Amino acid sequence: MPAQIPPDLSIIIVSWNVRDLLARCLRSLQMSPRLVLSGATVSASTSEGRPYTAEVIVVDNASADDSAAMTATDFPWVRLVANDDNRGFTGGNNQGLELATGRYVLFLNPDTEVLGDALPIMLDYLEAHPEVGALGPELHYADGSLQSSRRRFPTLLTGFFESTPIAWHWPDNPWARRYRMEETRADDDAVVDWVVGAALLARRAVLDQIGGFDEAYFMYSEEMDWQRRAKDAGWEVAYLPSAQIVHHEGKSSEQVTAARHIYFQTSKVRYFRKFHGPVAAGALRLALVGSFAGEWLLEGGKRILGSKPELRRQRMAAYGQVCRALVKSDA
Repeated sequence: MPAQIPPDLSIIIVSWNVRDLLARCLRSLQMSPRLVLSGATVSASTSEGRPYTAEVIVVDNASADDSAAMTATDFPWVRLVANDDNRGFTGGNNQGLELATGRYVLFLNPDTEVLGDALPIMLDYLEAHPEVGALGPELHYADGSLQSSRRRFPTLLTGFFESTPIAWHWPDNPWARRYRMEETRADDDAVVDWVVGAALLARRAVLDQIGGFDEAYFMYSEEMDWQRRAKDAGWEVAYLPSAQIVHHEGKSSEQVTAARHIYFQTSKVRYFRKFHGPVAAGALRLALVGSFAGEWLLEGGKRILGSKPELRRQRMAAYGQVCRALVKSDA
């Protein structure tokens, strides 16, 4: 019996409690021109250009909304892994990676919708640029507006001023703007430091060389860490605006607000410890604790003055949890 030919592309989707969005994501894959899905009986009409074969692997992290059952019933061509516990974004993707057989691997969020032939365009680009080890498409919000997804690697000042309480009050600060590459055009192909991992296409050779995601990150910063390792190994990372994907941002993580802040900030500290050393990580940890403690005091003052007391109480509880987690974290 002849050996089965591996697909060109393996698509890995790690999902948690976003059943309806996951279904929309899988349907968008079915409608992708030039993408021949293994086992699928419904696919888009063909268009000009080379077709690519693809397998889809969904790793469900113990969802409570029947996501796994829906996937098995409505999309039987998907290879489903139904976990009994939540292994996080990194653990789930590494699980999928162990099963993937494609020459390329796409790590795709379940709250995305692929537009048109975005995936074949991304694959065409990697085929034509062997020096590029990974790339990301142009991301859009559901209303069609552009979602920032190109990044430079962060400096310590970036850590202080990006996605922290300081940034909430000063969102246009220069360090965050530089980190998000907002001073450069976003409508041209470009080599960048890293791209947001909502739709990250990687070359199998890179994964074989540097491995998968660092599971010490439960979620957040893991794609930045992986792309930092890829760059250190000599590969380039590209941003490709001719390929477009809708990203309904944060629909899993927004279900647990305090945990989202905790994972985001402790992962950031871990990244700095890993790539900038313990002194930088310690300084960042202190700055973050001070920043969230200040926000806790601000919310407390508003609560005393009678401004939306229940909202203030909830925020104070969340910020207190973040401060305690940062103090106790061994990141």
